[in-house]
Amino acid sequence: MRTTQFKFSQKSDSDFHKVLKQRINDFFKQQKLSKYGGFAMLFKAAVMLGLYFVPFVLFLVFDFHIVLQLFLWFIMGIGMAGIGLSVMHDANHGAFSNIPILNKLAGLTANIIGGHAKLWKLQHNVLHHTFTNVIDADDDISTSSILRFSPNHPYKKIHKYQHYFAFFLYTLMTFSWSIWADYTQAIRFNKRGLFKQETFKKEMFNIVLWKMIYFTYLIIIPIFIFNKSWWLVLLGFLIMSMVCGWILSTIFQLAHVMPNCDFPVSDENGVINNNWAIHQLHTTCNFSQKSKIFSWYIGGLNYQIEHHLFSNICHVHYPKIAKIVKQTAQEFNLPYYDNGNFFKAIHQHYKMLKFLG
Repeated sequence: MRTTQFKFSQKSDSDFHKVLKQRINDFFKQQKLSKYGGFAMLFKAAVMLGLYFVPFVLFLVFDFHIVLQLFLWFIMGIGMAGIGLSVMHDANHGAFSNIPILNKLAGLTANIIGGHAKLWKLQHNVLHHTFTNVIDADDDISTSSILRFSPNHPYKKIHKYQHYFAFFLYTLMTFSWSIWADYTQAIRFNKRGLFKQETFKKEMFNIVLWKMIYFTYLIIIPIFIFNKSWWLVLLGFLIMSMVCGWILSTIFQLAHVMPNCDFPVSDENGVINNNWAIHQLHTTCNFSQKSKIFSWYIGGLNYQIEHHLFSNICHVHYPKIAKIVKQTAQEFNLPYYDNGNFFKAIHQHYKMLKFLG
């Protein structure tokens, strides 16, 4: 089924959504706040890019003990995930800055860390944010055959054990992203008609070019210019990728593959019997809302409900608008899921993986 055939049966603007949008708009007007990130996002971008590039420069310039050199790659993994969660994510939603060129540049950090901004926008903004948890429409739950993220996904015997190995496979996400996943995704999206036919070859060329840049500065330059041992560079690269992959995968799975989330099924015509905004409340949940430092690092993605309803608002504002969203949802007798702190949410996700297996 082509993703473009999916649609919601009910009008896109429910009474709940109209009231909520009005309240959010009133809040920003009353507080005289911009919906963008401002200096807070520029500072955060500098910190996250520093966490990624400063350890890399230290690795290139100094001949530390091997353990310390590998630890620098570990820190790079944390910085890499920080860029993905707190910089490129908002930017590719258009929420980083009200200055278009800053949004563009911040969005391209996805390419610098091995991904591809345009592909990410299609997969995340167009598919995931519209048809959350809908099999064959939401790529986040539909593409894996080894892991079963939805009760509507075909069952295989290996899924019986997925709660044992899933968290390890999460570490490979960034690695696969940079090696092969972007290519297969581009081909898949082209078959779905998400690319204009005349631009597909150009995008494939851009993907190849950015991958070459990525592997050149991370692997080729350290080995052939700075004379670093090839095995040390490759091991460090693997450590960095695994750390980043685990952080990114886990944060996003805790928002949707949880016991209290719904997994709606479309009819044979691709129609989902709901309204978009209410659909988001049923398929998305928050966690760890009390941890300010954690929330700062992961780009406010512990407030996934707010993010899905208002992805055009920078994440620095999510804690401020969360009370409005929760109160409005309760007034309309709609769910507002919160799975507690990070470790409780991890446990709930583990239980869901086991249930789906």
